[in-house]
Amino acid sequence: MQNQQYPPQGYPPQHGYAPPAQQSYGAPPQPGQYGAPPPQQYGQYPPQGYGAPPPQQGYGAPPPGPYGAQPPQQQYGAPPPQQQYGAPPPQQPYGAPPPGPYGAPQQPPYGAPQGQPTPPSIGYIPNQTAPMDVSRDVEGLHKAMKGFGTNERELIRILSKQDPIQINTIRTQFNQRFMKDLIKELEKETSGYFEKGLVAIARGPLTGDAYALYESMKGLGTKESVLNDVLCCRSNADINAIKAEYHHLFKKPLESDVRGDLSAGTEQLFVMILAARRNEESAPVIPQQIEQDVTELSKAIGSMIGKDSANTCQMLTSRSDAQLRAITQSYQTRFQKSLASVIKSKFSGHMEDALLLILARANNRALSDAEQLEDSMAGLGTKDELLVQRVVRAHWNRQHMQTVRTEYQKRYKRDLVGRIKGETRGDYEKLMVACVE
Repeated sequence: MQNQQYPPQGYPPQHGYAPPAQQSYGAPPQPGQYGAPPPQQYGQYPPQGYGAPPPQQGYGAPPPGPYGAQPPQQQYGAPPPQQQYGAPPPQQPYGAPPPGPYGAPQQPPYGAPQGQPTPPSIGYIPNQTAPMDVSRDVEGLHKAMKGFGTNERELIRILSKQDPIQINTIRTQFNQRFMKDLIKELEKETSGYFEKGLVAIARGPLTGDAYALYESMKGLGTKESVLNDVLCCRSNADINAIKAEYHHLFKKPLESDVRGDLSAGTEQLFVMILAARRNEESAPVIPQQIEQDVTELSKAIGSMIGKDSANTCQMLTSRSDAQLRAITQSYQTRFQKSLASVIKSKFSGHMEDALLLILARANNRALSDAEQLEDSMAGLGTKDELLVQRVVRAHWNRQHMQTVRTEYQKRYKRDLVGRIKGETRGDYEKLMVACVE
């Protein structure tokens, strides 16, 4: 595809990687401050499609123009502006839960989130396109699947390097031009994990997440790792966008399916996550509050006699990434042991995995993604479905993907591309490698 200049409205310039703005009260700490991520960690390269991007940064920030304009600054702790009696209710932004008796948000026991709302990540506005010329890619896809045989190499070349806006534009124009569904054409022309990878890319990050959740809960059993991958440590805006997309596609609320597949403590944990009541990344990191959180968290995790799982989950699902980093640092300093090691000793199974992933993503997103990729390839046999989803989810942000490769090299002393080549074959291998390189 020819290099395109994105329009000034509807798409952030340079994929949104603008320099951070001047920090003000309520913004996350600068590197080196209390609760700040260490150098070369996730905070410098916000990943596409999940997590809460740091505020006042280009990636995930609203583009100039009417879409996603920043709300007016409001003093922290100030009451909301009064609404005139009889005035129509304010327009609900995209990403809010669907209206209706089952979609109305319920007030959780732990109050409203702090901080100015973070906008949805790029790709988490449904079917968002840009007026760009993708005719060459559209023609190339059609030609690759036309007639006898399929040109797999061309499919990989075209689909593996697109960002979410480009992929939505290509899919939309392909469907309109040829009166065919690109997803169905890919499913008809390819097979196996190669097909799953191409389809996951063609759907884009938002629809891809919704389908991953649906398929993880379909039939007998639940694929807990997929629930963790898609939902843990996500921004409120992205969680609400996923819930709305899930309801749109499958005509039922995500919360009801999650409740039906989980039970006891893990059900309660994911209900808290789906409430989308995390403190925003613009919320302040106040040392006194962090110390109080550490004290309460230590009590909730408990002694050898017992623990308060509900309060532990509430604490870890309601704090921002910056606050969780500060809590982790303070816990280590006060008790001379890591919070992650204590959670490992007190929890087990699905809840342990979910809580550990929340901490890992908040502290270093790229390293966490590298560890998740290794987990999908470690041991006897490859967890191919997880590998496909994790590679595709990370590849939406090319800069983040390269940081993941760097973290993987540091952690495992080997190249991620070489590792993937050793675990995959054929066109499936070529697609995964193209997404990582």
